Amino acid sequence: YQKALDYYQQSLAISQQIGDKAVESPTLNNIGAVYGSLGQYQKALDYYQQSLAIRKQRGDKSGEGTILSNIGKVYHNLEQYQTALDLLQQSLAIFQQIDDKYSEGTILNNIGKVYGSLGQYQKALDYYQQSLAISQQIGDKPGEGVSFNNIGAAYIAQRQYSQAEKPLFAAIKIRDELRTKLSDDKKISLFAQQTDTYKFLQQALIPQNKIEQALEISERGRARAFIDLLTSKATNNNDAIGKLPTIANIKQIAQKQNSTLVEYSVLGGEKLYIWIVKPTGEIAFEQVDLKSLKTPLSKLVENSRLSIGVRGRGIQVSQAQGANQKDRLQQLHDILIKPIAKHLPKNPEARVVFVPHESLFLVPFPALMDENQKYLVEKHTILTAPAIQVLEFTEKNNSKPINYAALPQEEKLIVGNPIMPFVGVPPTQLSSLPGAEVETRLIASLLNAKPLIGKGATKSAVMRRVNSAKLIHLATHGLLDGFGERTPGAIALSPDSPPSPKEANEGLLRTSEIVENLKLQADLVVLSACDTGKGEITGDGVLGLSRALITAGAKSLVVSLWQVPDQATSDLMVEFYQQLEKNPDKAIALRQAMLKTKEKHPGAVNWAAFTIIGNP
Repeated sequence: YQKALDYYQQSLAISQQIGDKAVESPTLNNIGAVYGSLGQYQKALDYYQQSLAIRKQRGDKSGEGTILSNIGKVYHNLEQYQTALDLLQQSLAIFQQIDDKYSEGTILNNIGKVYGSLGQYQKALDYYQQSLAISQQIGDKPGEGVSFNNIGAAYIAQRQYSQAEKPLFAAIKIRDELRTKLSDDKKISLFAQQTDTYKFLQQALIPQNKIEQALEISERGRARAFIDLLTSKATNNNDAIGKLPTIANIKQIAQKQNSTLVEYSVLGGEKLYIWIVKPTGEIAFEQVDLKSLKTPLSKLVENSRLSIGVRGRGIQVSQAQGANQKDRLQQLHDILIKPIAKHLPKNPEARVVFVPHESLFLVPFPALMDENQKYLVEKHTILTAPAIQVLEFTEKNNSKPINYAALPQEEKLIVGNPIMPFVGVPPTQLSSLPGAEVETRLIASLLNAKPLIGKGATKSAVMRRVNSAKLIHLATHGLLDGFGERTPGAIALSPDSPPSPKEANEGLLRTSEIVENLKLQADLVVLSACDTGKGEITGDGVLGLSRALITAGAKSLVVSLWQVPDQATSDLMVEFYQQLEKNPDKAIALRQAMLKTKEKHPGAVNWAAFTIIGNP
């Protein structure tokens, strides 16, 4: 937002200097919109009023209608509903006068929303229906989707759950049709709009006891663009792949994986829905009331990470505060695990796959603690997945277990502590990771492999070997979507020429390149680096490196949710590979490695960050 404001202010200064009112007015409007998004409503109103004055002076009716609507929305946010309605009605009159049907439809929806906030749902429905009629008349498909969504929400607010279903399904159908015409990033942003509709639909189905149908909707709503991308990349165009998930399909995945699947769905600050799918195909359902929580769920997740000792987005870590840590990990356990504990397997080696939602992607599941102060990892073998359907992909073409040490050299790609590139604006060199180098050498000798280290770990050397490798172990920085403004998720490797600020971002293997250019054969990819498991949290599951690598063909990933202290990472990774030699089940090997590391380094910050995504 700050960047947008800077650019708009520059544009404003220039347009005022040269007296260009045609540019000045929309720029004032844009600045108002940014302040509105920031919740700085008084500033937003100031800029909107300035823009409105110019529009009136220039006789720009359409512009005047738009600004009146924007001001109306600010008053709606300020809960000054009557003022909001007056302004929106003025805006509506203008658009009707100039016969701008598209804008008229939008304003009718906005008026409906104000009546919804006032609890006058019948009036809200009247306006939504008028908006819908206009959208259908002029063929405005996105507008139609918005109206259907709003109609469904108004029925839910009145607890008319069965009436809500039809319009909400209609909204999803329209957006699914629109989606087929979009690129991957546009699909993800359409998805963000659609997440509300999926949530409303679950809220309509559960009170009617339609538990299984609600699970299908939850699953449809969580990783759709991801699945589309996987489908388009899947070479063996299996017909079952890419279809919408059905209950039969979900049960079959649980059976094939021989795992208990736990899918969470967070419905704002209201409720948490949890489905448990057992390997037998039996489905259980629990819900947790979040309204009684003193602290919002996303804040509890953040607090649990802070109490473990995770600082910020994986930049540095400090050892945790004892009692506080236990309280917070128990509090999350009470919300996420206790309600479903009776449905989970008794055998600690039986697999449990958690399918998180929103902020729950950042939960350190292995470290959640019950009232007897037992960690979850002591009782269960834990995996995570962005969606149940993703498990179907990662297990395709599954062959017999691989002995990694016995693989030919070219099929083992072990990379550690490259000469770090400069990244971001202004360019700064990433810190060297001497601990990662020690880890890489230990693992390479264990697996009888020749590692790429320091200046040998160039991007071009990695690219030459990455597609043929069955095992890929990367002990380097995993950068996140937001790192240094312009670097969307990337793995840091050595630039081909010595790193310098002039060559910023050289040596980065970006998520976009991974998705577009790599065709991985890897049975296992380990990202033993800081924060690799976290991308931006969107309706499409965790974007970021984990998503990119699965799309590129990786069968299993081991990633970390924060930067783990060097010695503990090294110990855990060596133990993981030693366990794999005894038992090829990666999830069991990771659990054993965590338990062993916990004995040596008891703080959860040292052992609980790693999670396995995909095929066990």
